[in-house]
Amino acid sequence: MGNVKYPLSGDINQTINPWTWVFKTTGQQIGLFNLSVDLGHSTNPEVEKSVVSAVGYGKQLGRIEDVLDLLIKRLPKNVDLSPSEQNALEDYRSMRREIADAIKDVRR
Repeated sequence: MGNVKYPLSGDINQTINPWTWVFKTTGQQIGLFNLSVDLGHSTNPEVEKSVVSAVGYGKQLGRIEDVLDLLIKRLPKNVDLSPSEQNALEDYRSMRREIADAIKDVRR
C-alpha cells in the first residue's frame, strides 16, 4: 500500500526548548512559568523593565503605603475633612487592613 497522509498529518518539524517554557518575553510581558507581569502601556518599556527588576511593584507600593500611613498618623485630630475626603481616608484604611490580613494569611 502507498504512503497515505490524512489532512493535517504531514511531516512535522518542531523545536522543543524547555527554557522557552520557563522564561519568555513577549512584547511588554515578562513571564515566569504561568506567572506574567503585564508592564502595560509604558512610554519607555526598557526603563519599566529595569525598574521592576530592581524594585518590584509590591515593594514600591508598600513603601508608598508606609509613607501615607506616617502622614495620616500625623494629621491633626481636629482636621476638617469633607465627606468625600473622609470616605477616601476610610477606604484607604480599609484597604490597608485587607492587605495586612492577606499578608498574615500568606505567612501562616
